[in-house]
Parts: sequence; structure tokens; C-alpha cells
Amino acid sequence: MPQTGDDDGPRTLQTVSTASQVMRTLKELDGAGVTELATELDISKSTAHIHLMTLVENGLVVKRDRKYELALRLFAFGEYVRSRNPLYRHGKPQVDELADKTGQYVHIVTEESGRAINLYQVKGDTSVSGEYQTSKPQQRDRLHYTASGKAILAFLPKQRVNEIIDRHGLPERTSNTVTDPDALFEELTTIHERGYAYNDEEEIEGFRAIGAPIRTPDGGVLGSLSVSGPTSVLQEERFEETLPEKVVNSANVIEVNINMSSRS
Repeated sequence: MPQTGDDDGPRTLQTVSTASQVMRTLKELDGAGVTELATELDISKSTAHIHLMTLVENGLVVKRDRKYELALRLFAFGEYVRSRNPLYRHGKPQVDELADKTGQYVHIVTEESGRAINLYQVKGDTSVSGEYQTSKPQQRDRLHYTASGKAILAFLPKQRVNEIIDRHGLPERTSNTVTDPDALFEELTTIHERGYAYNDEEEIEGFRAIGAPIRTPDGGVLGSLSVSGPTSVLQEERFEETLPEKVVNSANVIEVNINMSSRS
């Protein structure tokens, strides 16, 4: 089988890589036909068709009308992976409770391959609906412009943070986004000392968030918990004084529950 990778790099199967690209592209395009997919991936129509037929045969893609879409079977895979994650199992009750207390969006996040994965979120009673919030579960966010992401970065080894920066960069989302590595490391030092992170309109204008790390007994970090909402609601005193304590306390409860369960 064709393989990619040089002598010093990992050996990978090109067919699997292409199939993975096909699935990611179908998600990004919200479904596509053979021609559109081939054009998007710069591959021949016959190659696109073969990969699509293989994915259909394995139940990972379905054809509706003239478009191919990701199959619901993938949902079962995702639910299985999420249900096995201790952050989700022990974090869900605290996320629900914190959303009730604050009335805002509450998220629990973990890091995978240098990106933030949203494991679970709840919309509080007084939170503002919008495309930004409802799309969160599907996103693989950058870590440097979210409160949850920075709360994780602050407790990762510096070498790991540098690896993430080298791989993903520090792209700007708003005028408040930190895009300089030195400035980011300075902020991460403050977050580490303070115990929680702020996102002050760094990901999207008009939205703020507070994030706290969920740590392991040996000082590592499993993920983070965050509360987010519009600047009109998360005003200065609430944003800087009231909410951080609530977020940190909830994150600490999750830590304790995870650590206790691992000993039983």
C-alpha cells in the first residue's frame, strides 16, 4: 500500500489520510457531490468516488439525493469516546449546576493535538443565544484566544506550549487576541499564579469568558471549565471578582471527584 512520511517521520497510509480528508471536507462543506469534493481536495473524480463508496460501504458516509454526508454512525463513536472521558463523567453535574447559578453558557474543555475540544456545554436561563455559542460543540478551538484554552496552556510544560505554537500559530481573531509568543507566555505566568484565565473579547467581539484548569494530583492538567457571556452581562465587577470564584470552586469539585474515583 502507498505510504507517506520520510525516513525520520511517521509512516502513514495515504489511503487512510485521504479518507480522513474526505470526511473533514464533507463536514466543512455540509455535504458535497463527487465533483465538488474532488475539486476541494485537488484529486481526481474517480479517486473521490472510490473513497466515498468505501466510506458508504463502511457506514461512515451516506448519500442523500446527489450529495454525500457524514453518517449518524459517527455520532455513536463520538458518544462512546466522550462517555469514557472522566472530565465528561464527573464534570457534567458541575457544568449543569454552574449554568443554573450563573445563567450563562458553561463549557468543559480538554486539549487534543494542540486544539481545544468542547466535551460538554449547557446554556443558562439568561444566556444569549447565537451562532457563536451553538456552534461551540462542533469546534476545535485555538487555545490561545479562549479562557478555557489559556487555563490549560498555563499548566502545560513550556516545551509543550511551544510545540502547539509552532504547529498552530497564534492567529488573530479580534484586535484583543494575543498573537505574540512572549506576551502570551507572560500572560500564562499570571494565569498560573492567579489560578484562572480571562478572555476579554479575544475570540469574538462582545463576548467574555472566565476559565479555570482541572488538574491532576501530580500537577498536570486534564482540561478546564469556563463560563462565557456577552460583555453587557459580564460587566467589570462580575467578570473580575464574582464569577472567577464560582468557576474555580466548580473546577476544584471536578478535580476532587475525578481523583477520588481513580483511587476506588
